[in-house]
Amino acid sequence: MTSFYDALETRSPAEREAALMQALPQQVAHAKANAPALARLLADVDPAQIQSRAALARLPVTRKHELLELQKAARADGGDVFGGFSALRFGAQLPRVFASPGTLYEPEGVGRDYWRLARSIYAAGFRAGELVHNSFSYHFVPAGSMMETGAHALGCSVFPGGTGQTEQQVQAMAELRPAGYIGTPSFLKILVEKAAELNLPLPSVKKALFGGEAFPPSLRDWFLARGIDGYQCYATADLGLIAYETAAREGLVLDEGVIVEIVRPGTGDPVPDGEVGEVVVTTLSSGYPLIRFGTGDLSAVLPGQCPSGRTNTRIKGWMGRADQTTKVRGMFVHPSQVAEIARRFPQVQKARLVVSGEMANDQMLLKVETTEVAEGLARALGDAIRDVTKLRGEVELHAPGSLPNDGKVIEDARSYQ
Repeated sequence: MTSFYDALETRSPAEREAALMQALPQQVAHAKANAPALARLLADVDPAQIQSRAALARLPVTRKHELLELQKAARADGGDVFGGFSALRFGAQLPRVFASPGTLYEPEGVGRDYWRLARSIYAAGFRAGELVHNSFSYHFVPAGSMMETGAHALGCSVFPGGTGQTEQQVQAMAELRPAGYIGTPSFLKILVEKAAELNLPLPSVKKALFGGEAFPPSLRDWFLARGIDGYQCYATADLGLIAYETAAREGLVLDEGVIVEIVRPGTGDPVPDGEVGEVVVTTLSSGYPLIRFGTGDLSAVLPGQCPSGRTNTRIKGWMGRADQTTKVRGMFVHPSQVAEIARRFPQVQKARLVVSGEMANDQMLLKVETTEVAEGLARALGDAIRDVTKLRGEVELHAPGSLPNDGKVIEDARSYQ
C-alpha cells in the first residue's frame, strides 16, 4: 500500500515549480476573463507576463475583509452575491452556495474532490472502502461538504454526523463502527468522554483528521493514549485545502493545487523563508479563481523536505492572525502604515511598532532593524510616523536580526487593568 496519495507529492521541487508557473498565467487569464472583480483588479496586467513568483508578487493582494466588503457592496447594488470573484453562475455548474460569518458567500463547483481534501484525508490514514464519521457542520458553512466530497473521492463512505446531538452520534459510532472521525478535535474529545460515560466502547475509531481549531501536542497525546491517531489539515472556505499534516508530524505540507506565499503583514511583499508572515494563496481552481488571496493567518516556511518523502514546501502551521490593526489615541493604525513608513527608508530591513502605556495614555515606539546609525535617521523616521499615521512616536534603531520573528508588525503592549 503506497504512502502517497498520488505521484504529484513526490515530484522534484523543480518539476513542481515549473508546473505551477506554467499554470499561473493561464489562471490569471481565466480569472480576468470570467471573474469581473478580478478583471478590474488586474486590468493592467498581461497574464502572459506572470510566469514567476517575482511577477506574481507584483500583483495586488485581496484580503478576506476586503472580499467581504466587495461582496456586501455588490449585493447592496443588486449585483453578484460573490462580489464578482466567482467564475460560476447559478445552475448545474454551481450546485451549492455556502455562507460564512460576515456574511461571506462561497460557491461550490462541480467535479471530483472540488475542495481537494482527499489528499489530507489520505495522509491521515483513511483508505478506500472505509466508513468515515464526519462531524463538521453541514449547515451554512462548507466544512461538512468539503470533507464529504474528499472522502468520497478517496472511495470512502460517510456518515454525516454534523454538529451536536452528542449521545446520538456516540450511538451511531458504536453501531456503525467507522474507521475514523473527521471534525474538530474538541468535539471528538467530547464524544470519547460521552462514550465512556455511557459505557459504549468505540474500538473501531483508530484515526482522525482535524481542522477548524488548534490541535496542540497535549491533545494529540490524549487521543493517542486512547488509541486514536489524529492529524490536522489547514483549509478555508474560500480556497479549500492549503496544507496538511503527515505521519512525520513536522509542520504541514502544502497542497499540490495552490501557490502559497508568505508575505509581510499589511503588504504583498514576500518575506525570506523562515520569517513569520501572512499566508497568501493563489488557487488553481477554475470555479473560484482567487489570485493572491490574503488569508489573514500567520505562518512560516520550514526548511528542508518532509521526512515522509513528500517533496512540497512545508509551513509551520497556524501561528496567529495577521490583522494587527489597533486604535491609538482614538485613531486606527494599520500594519500597512508601518510598512509604508519602512518603505520610505531603503536602509530599514524590518519594522515593528510597539504601542504601550495605560488606558488613555497611549505611546508609540517604532523599532527598526538597520545597519545605518547615522545621525538623523531616527528623526526622519519619527517625521514619517507623524506623516503617515498623524500621531507622534519615538524610534529605536536595532541591529539586523534582533527583533522577534513572530510576524507582528504592530505589538499592543498596553495595560488595561
